[in-house]
Amino acid sequence: MIQVKIVNEGKQQLPQYATAGSAGLDLRADIDKPIVLKPLERKLIPTGLKAYCQSDEWFMLANRSSNPIKRGLVMANSIGVIDSDYYGNPDNDGHFMFAYYNFFNEDVVIKKGDVIGKVIFQKYLVTDDDNATGMRTGGFGSTDK
Repeated sequence: MIQVKIVNEGKQQLPQYATAGSAGLDLRADIDKPIVLKPLERKLIPTGLKAYCQSDEWFMLANRSSNPIKRGLVMANSIGVIDSDYYGNPDNDGHFMFAYYNFFNEDVVIKKGDVIGKVIFQKYLVTDDDNATGMRTGGFGSTDK
């Protein structure tokens, strides 16, 4: 079972599935003041959440299906891959963040509590000859360091 945790206690509520058939938990922006994305600008949007997973699990951060049409927001990295060793990393402690890009010709404002995306929990397989021994040394974008 996955255990979702709050990064800064008291600031955020744990996410919930919107319907009985939902594949992903709705994640909300956890910010103190609104974030404005200018046209063609990209920014990281924090959720205030993190989750521990087993070594054969990963989490996918996915955009809301309505974001591109209604808000002009696409994920700059298409999907977010949260590896099992992302939790507790020294840069951001495993904090889930969305990298959004505004392709509208007007500012897009994200406010505290806005549903900004989903997290989907999944298992994965490795190849028979997998012998990776590297250790994560950072957070966002650190696996090539």
